[in-house]
Amino acid sequence: MGFYVANFQQIKEGKTTDIYFERTVKTLEHLGIKEAKVRMEIHSYGLPKGYEWAVFTGLEEVLQLLEGIPVTVYAMPEGSLFKEIEPVMIIEGNYLDFGIYETAFLGILRHYSSISTKAARLKALALDKTLLFFGLRSIHPALAPMADRAAYIGGMDGVSGAMSKEYLGVEPSGTMPHALMLVVGDNVTAWKAFDEAMGPEVARIALVDTFEDERTEALKAASLLGNRLYGVRLDTPSSRRGNFRKIIQEVRWTLDINGYKHVKIFVSGGIDEDDIISLKDIVDGFGVGTSVAFPPSVDFSADIVEKYVNGKWVPFTKRGKWPGAKQVYRCGKALNDIITLLDQKPPSPECKPMLEKYMENGKIIKPLPSAKEIREYVIRQLKEIAESS
Repeated sequence: MGFYVANFQQIKEGKTTDIYFERTVKTLEHLGIKEAKVRMEIHSYGLPKGYEWAVFTGLEEVLQLLEGIPVTVYAMPEGSLFKEIEPVMIIEGNYLDFGIYETAFLGILRHYSSISTKAARLKALALDKTLLFFGLRSIHPALAPMADRAAYIGGMDGVSGAMSKEYLGVEPSGTMPHALMLVVGDNVTAWKAFDEAMGPEVARIALVDTFEDERTEALKAASLLGNRLYGVRLDTPSSRRGNFRKIIQEVRWTLDINGYKHVKIFVSGGIDEDDIISLKDIVDGFGVGTSVAFPPSVDFSADIVEKYVNGKWVPFTKRGKWPGAKQVYRCGKALNDIITLLDQKPPSPECKPMLEKYMENGKIIKPLPSAKEIREYVIRQLKEIAESS
């Protein structure tokens, strides 16, 4: 079989569904039910602990999944920040036509939004500092393009995947691993060879923690490359860190007093929110991996909230959920939201409806933004939240 992954056609054919959805369709057909027009809402009734908002991503792939299926889809624009209980998407149609896709579209939205949300939380803390996503080694390689895209549109300034240029139009970020120095056997020789081998478009960022003290290696790299050295990266393992902040401060001081104030400092290795808070005033950027690639899960669920009965929509759902298909009105900035029924008028003229119609009878009817445009939308929202706090 090769890798144990489903291809696009298998997902499109519904082969990745949970078996109980296939059995549900068979049971409905056994009852002679061929038409069951419903509105199914996708929402999160419980964000991860400490989260006040999340970022909705994955819409483009869900629309591709449902394209050609006779359904209508309302959704928040991809990249929208949202709060608990707020619907991010509504699928309207005959349940027998789209029910088997619940596993797939929930998986897409949940995985995408979880990565994008974590990236956005880190960017909200770092803001003007550079954030680079180095998390591909934490996930199955079949998911590399998706993870890079989710991290990038969530707010990461760069991603490491070599395919990111093809999928995102973004030049991949990254310079050298420890393996380069270890294979060469000498860090100075390795830095010099890297400088000679790479074109001018590649920033010279030297990894400075392989053989010697970080301060010593940083000064060696700066002496070797001079003005060509853009920065140094500290990937000091936890067993050697002691007080990481003080190590960084020592490196910064040493570079400065030796005339290398232009050299930027980047750090990586298990970086998460606490690290950004504690280090952002003394570093220029962060390489972030596992904390974004394996983030807390944004727990989306999909629930039927209305049925079409005798020519009208009737609120109808399971206990524990709010009946009725809903609209979210954003009144001003900073997630000042009001939830109403889908067809209800806005609470006031300045309130903007967040759920828009993206698909009608299986046809995508709105242009979809680029990854760069979605990322810019996310950043604008993060700035609005920061300004209001």
